[in-house]
Amino acid sequence: MVSTWLKSIGVKEEYIQKLKEEEVNGQVLLEITEDFLKKETGMKSGPALLIIKKRNALIDTVDKIQKQCNKACEKPAKIKDPGAVSNQRTSHPQQEEIKEDFVTVPTKKRDTKPRPLGKNGIDYAYVKHDVLEPESGVIDLIRPCHEYKAFTVAATLDRQRLQAKFAKEVLKFAAGCINIRSNGTIYFGIMDSRDNTGHVHGEIIGVPIKEKDMYVDALDHIEKSFSNNCELARQCIRPPQFIQVIQPNSKEEHYVVEVDVVPSVSLVKNRVLAVRLPNFRENSNKVEFEKEVTFCRVGSKTEPISDLNEFYQGICQRDAQRESAEQIHSFTGPDLCQDVGRKLVMLLTSGKKTMDKEKWYILVTNKFRKEDLSSIHFLLNMNIFCVFDFDPDSNTSGLCREYVKHHTANLHFLHNYKIQSDMSIREFESRLHLFEQTSWIFCNGRNDFKGNEKPCDENTWSKTKRTFLKDCVSLICKDILPKGTFLVIFLLTSHVETPLLSTFYEFFTDMNGHEDIICISESEENFLKWQAFALHSCDSETVEKSSVVGMQMNHVNATLQEVQTSTTTKLLPVYANAKCCLEKRDEERMPSLEILAVNQCEDHWSDQDTIESNKKDVERQFYHGGKVTWMNLWLAEKNFVEEIIHREAYYDVTKLLSNSLKQSPVCMPISCINIYHHPGSGGSTVARQVLWSHRDRLKCAVVKPSYPIDIVSKHAVELREYGEKDPHKCLSVLLLVEDCEKEYLEDLKNELEEAVYTKEVSHGTPCFILLSCKRSNTPEKMCKESPLQNVSVTHKLSSEEKRQFARKRKQLEREFQPEFILTFVLMSEEFENDVIAKYVKTFVRNLLQDIDYASVVTRLIRYVALLNTYVQNSFISQSHCEALLALPMHMNRFRQHAFEHSLSEQAKLIFIHLRDERTYIESIRIIHPLVAENILHQLLGDKQQSDLARELLRDDVLFEHRFGREDYMKFLRALFMKRYRISKGDQSDSLFSPLIEHIINNEEVGKAIELLKEAYKRFNKDAFFAQLLARLNYRHERFEEAEDWADIAVKTLPNNSYILDTKGQVYKRWFIAKCKSMDKIDKTPENTADAIETALKAIDCFQACEKAAEADMDAMNLSGFFGNVHVGCSLLKLITSLPVFSINVNGRSECLRYLLTDHIPMEIEKPWQKFHDKLKNLQATMHESLDWISEDLSYFQRDPNTVEEETSKSCEMTIRNAKQWLVTKSAVYGKYFSEASLSTVPSQWQSNPACLSPLIKRMIIYHLGGGNITTIFSILDQKDKVKTFEDIISLYPKNPLSAHMDQKDLVNYTATHIAFSAVSPQSHRLAAFSDLQRLSRQFLQDKSRCLTSALFLCMLLFWPEENDSDREKENKYEEVLSAVEFLKRTYWARIKDIPHRRKRIYTHFFLGNGAQYEKFVHKSKIETRTKMSLSEKRQKWIQGELLEMPNIAEMLKRVTGWTEDGTVYLEGPKTKKFPILALHANSVPYGSENVTFNLGFTLRGPVAYNIKTVNGQAI
Repeated sequence: MVSTWLKSIGVKEEYIQKLKEEEVNGQVLLEITEDFLKKETGMKSGPALLIIKKRNALIDTVDKIQKQCNKACEKPAKIKDPGAVSNQRTSHPQQEEIKEDFVTVPTKKRDTKPRPLGKNGIDYAYVKHDVLEPESGVIDLIRPCHEYKAFTVAATLDRQRLQAKFAKEVLKFAAGCINIRSNGTIYFGIMDSRDNTGHVHGEIIGVPIKEKDMYVDALDHIEKSFSNNCELARQCIRPPQFIQVIQPNSKEEHYVVEVDVVPSVSLVKNRVLAVRLPNFRENSNKVEFEKEVTFCRVGSKTEPISDLNEFYQGICQRDAQRESAEQIHSFTGPDLCQDVGRKLVMLLTSGKKTMDKEKWYILVTNKFRKEDLSSIHFLLNMNIFCVFDFDPDSNTSGLCREYVKHHTANLHFLHNYKIQSDMSIREFESRLHLFEQTSWIFCNGRNDFKGNEKPCDENTWSKTKRTFLKDCVSLICKDILPKGTFLVIFLLTSHVETPLLSTFYEFFTDMNGHEDIICISESEENFLKWQAFALHSCDSETVEKSSVVGMQMNHVNATLQEVQTSTTTKLLPVYANAKCCLEKRDEERMPSLEILAVNQCEDHWSDQDTIESNKKDVERQFYHGGKVTWMNLWLAEKNFVEEIIHREAYYDVTKLLSNSLKQSPVCMPISCINIYHHPGSGGSTVARQVLWSHRDRLKCAVVKPSYPIDIVSKHAVELREYGEKDPHKCLSVLLLVEDCEKEYLEDLKNELEEAVYTKEVSHGTPCFILLSCKRSNTPEKMCKESPLQNVSVTHKLSSEEKRQFARKRKQLEREFQPEFILTFVLMSEEFENDVIAKYVKTFVRNLLQDIDYASVVTRLIRYVALLNTYVQNSFISQSHCEALLALPMHMNRFRQHAFEHSLSEQAKLIFIHLRDERTYIESIRIIHPLVAENILHQLLGDKQQSDLARELLRDDVLFEHRFGREDYMKFLRALFMKRYRISKGDQSDSLFSPLIEHIINNEEVGKAIELLKEAYKRFNKDAFFAQLLARLNYRHERFEEAEDWADIAVKTLPNNSYILDTKGQVYKRWFIAKCKSMDKIDKTPENTADAIETALKAIDCFQACEKAAEADMDAMNLSGFFGNVHVGCSLLKLITSLPVFSINVNGRSECLRYLLTDHIPMEIEKPWQKFHDKLKNLQATMHESLDWISEDLSYFQRDPNTVEEETSKSCEMTIRNAKQWLVTKSAVYGKYFSEASLSTVPSQWQSNPACLSPLIKRMIIYHLGGGNITTIFSILDQKDKVKTFEDIISLYPKNPLSAHMDQKDLVNYTATHIAFSAVSPQSHRLAAFSDLQRLSRQFLQDKSRCLTSALFLCMLLFWPEENDSDREKENKYEEVLSAVEFLKRTYWARIKDIPHRRKRIYTHFFLGNGAQYEKFVHKSKIETRTKMSLSEKRQKWIQGELLEMPNIAEMLKRVTGWTEDGTVYLEGPKTKKFPILALHANSVPYGSENVTFNLGFTLRGPVAYNIKTVNGQAI
């Protein structure tokens, strides 16, 4: 506390640490002097003086407040026993106690109730500084009289002295009570005077107790004090009770010691007790007993009886009074019963008729009694977010064991809620499956757990687990559940201990109050201890209002079940035309699916009145622009509302679905139907209508976003088999997948195919139908590309739809105001640009007429409009809005009403309220993007959009608000960073986010740059914003600034290949700009040096990008390789344009001599001094990059539509046709590194190629397209391919067997002949096939050093043929198998950890019917025989159907083999099995079957297509 106070007054941390080392606490600080501070701590005069002055000022403040409290609580002074030690020396120690705490904020002392007479002290607790009622005398003999003793000094005495003092006070008080026949309680640790102590009378301070037995044993003095009546006294004087005094943040334990006296008339009748009080004599150093004295209670004091005779005469009367009092007390009728049932209902329903189904509950409980475990049904019907369980046996014999019989729960410990610094809240929620399954937190270990989580005592718990509890509660209350969305229930079912009380304190602190905390306790004793602790944080009225005490658990159970909506068990259809029950626990075990039941929504509303009162709101929400819900469809189906229009696309999808469900031998187990829809055209409504209408015939579900594909697949399989006995006889599952990428859909399809294969479901059985619903700006085009699979939903209405929409519009306009059905109006007008633009503009202008431009609500509207205009599907959480509007936190019981009441009329009309179906968290957006766009333009006034965006960025309230922070940050980042992509359904591709492009086009580039600088700072100097600034600057030729920002980005993320690529692009663009500036001047070595230096910097960056990309195991970024070649070609163009390189020496160009030898022309030696080494390495650098690109393209089929979503994962260069790009750049590369006369006098090398050096020949071959296998096979797509192949072959040695070509040349030579054979198999230029085999044998000698392409060619060349002998076949199989083993290894190294959706294996050749060259059929030849759209052709390739077309099947040879355990083997090799990869796992028979198939050849090895069993039936 001292450290906190010192920080608050501005003392430096170094001085605070020194004072801590000197053990300066609050008490020491009171006595400290300025000299001490200077000498002992080395403090300067300034801070020393500040500390002294601030301390004195605080002491004065505390004294003033204390005096005010004393005056308020002042009572007439009491005369105490002058001999009592407790009253002689109480001033000093208590004053020290006040001083010890003087730096705490003074708080008002509250009244509290004492422990009831006879109750166990362990069930109660006091809060320090609370005040008990004043000491009292005799009341009615039954209600106890009270006497207080501070006992602060005596508590510090040794054992003998303490016991003597304690016994003296107790026995004196007890004798007085017994003689007067009144019950009584004497208290130790309660202030009994106000003399200069700073405390009030009755204030609870407690005494430190180390050994409780000292106080218990002190009553052993009874035997000597009551010599004749010791047994009677023992029976009347009860053992001491120890009530803990709670003081948060204090490590010391203090107690109030209480001794009850109960003189029952049956014990004390006709008796008067005299007592000899014990007293410790210092002179004799022992306990001595005083003379016998008879005491009685006189008012609030215990005094000696002055006239014993008179007292004895009244004994009979007092006995009679006592007897009468006991009888009255025994036969008192029951107290008037409080309506605790109604109170319980009101607390849990927030005053409603039923419990809120969308509210979360947090349960805090301890050990349940066995009989109470049968009364927990009310808990089973609640949305329990988590349980804080302090029963270590709960999982084996307690509440947890019973709960998991009905629900799925994940068992956690407190430390599981420790979130890692690099983990987002969403990731944390996903890891612990929060919101999906109840989190059961064992707060004090588990006895049945084999790990290191055993229960511990209270002290150990406070040391080891209290911090974890604090973090756990804080995380839930501040980051996961917004205020007002949950209720914390303390269910006290057994003795209350400190850990559970600590849980209340943490919740109360983090929830900023008690409003959403309630307590249910059957035992009054348990409640009183909890209440005593709670009173330290809030007043007694608040605790009383939020507590239900004395209600049995079975009564709680019955009462709450009455106000819980009856939960109907969900029903699912099953194969036998029947229904099965979907148990809640089983549903919770499939959290990735929103399962649609046959009886969906049947239990949502309990009666007709509720339906009538709510249906209009549900309908208005939908037609106002909300997403269609199952409730909308249910209301329409039950005719509570008018039917929802079925668009024609609904019937198209239904027809495709019916076709997919027809069983046939060629039926695929998993089929896909795609709905592509214009934004706002009702595509998602169509999809959900399809599910709704098929829910009684199929098992239907919606795939929830953010779940891994393997989890979704697992749950989908479980759903299919749910309620079925035979996995072969199950209903199909219809899965709706919304707004997902094509790759996600393909991966899910593949996962499901593998699952179906593993289950060995009969072929031809439709198992899963994936219904994909995706936004697109070209739905008709997508439908046209694949009409058998795709359906389009557009804004254009058919004539029948127009009639339906017109009728529906009239009906809605009778029920709702036009502004409440705006979205439907827009749809009915078909979103015609002119009509809609005018309609929306007028609507917005009328709406904003009287708006208060300066209000906070209007500012919120502007923010939401900005986000909704530029960020698809964006919203702002209601919690963010409440923070911006500064709504008071105490309104959370009526939170929704308070929020809506705070909005202006305009905001109420344009905001639509959303609710997260998983978390129930509320959010808002504007009813339609067109409305948002118009509002943005009309509300800005004189402002520009850059000003509004900057204002949004600077809004600390929104940016720092914790709830919904991840979504808000995601949308805010997207506002500045996310580009438009046609492949993502956007209207166009953009270089920057739409907002930034708007500012560039309509304001100025400088404002866009300044705005992004602001974003960079706001997002903690995020490297990707620095990257974005580099891009924006170089795009507008601000190269120096671009270089600075690229440097910043690279410095932050030095191994990010995409950022390194951006830096390379900066230099590349700069280099191009410098070259352009020299177009109209004569180039010299001097004036080109700067441009060359820039180009080489670009190459360095691209090479660094290449290395980072190769090291990245999760992605393959080729941009560095492309950039390297691109800059290299441009640099060669610049170099060759210099006059110095226009001359030839001995028939060889000066440029090639410079680049490829040690030669350096004199003209460039000095100007280019820094570049010579790098320029001479240019050819090798470009060659390596070209080879890398070639090999990657040879391995994998690139998808031109695959473009990464975020800037951080997108390349600056988008290569749409990588293969064509490679062909072009290879030709340019070859041109510059071959003879300068190549383009003008080609006859020189054609007539006399022998005069050319090997390198020049190689470069000419590169120029012609023969430099790598990708470009070689690409020649097959050219027009003049025969001539090209002949020219390439002419450049190779006439006798290659004796030419000793290196491996790379040999690969290209072989590949050229194989490719040439595909277009001219009879050409005399073709080498003999046997010669190629002999040449290739050198590859097989050391396969570990072979190029992948060399092993691939060996596989082709040595594939056995029909006319081979058995011996030859076996030898060839051996060679091929050996090559394939190495191909597999290089393949797995190449593919990394990248999902196969981005790395589709590419098949180059298929096995044909011929021999030698003619046994290969290149893929291009197959594609030339198909006349269909690109997407349809691609789909048939994926499904393996293309090779079954008759005109293609006749070219190919089918081979035989067999299957074992899901693996295909080729028939042929005798000594070793030859496994063949099946590209389509679902085509492999389940058992051991004889099969035939087509063979394809890839760089991974041979693959099997179109697998069939020997009887010809398609599998």
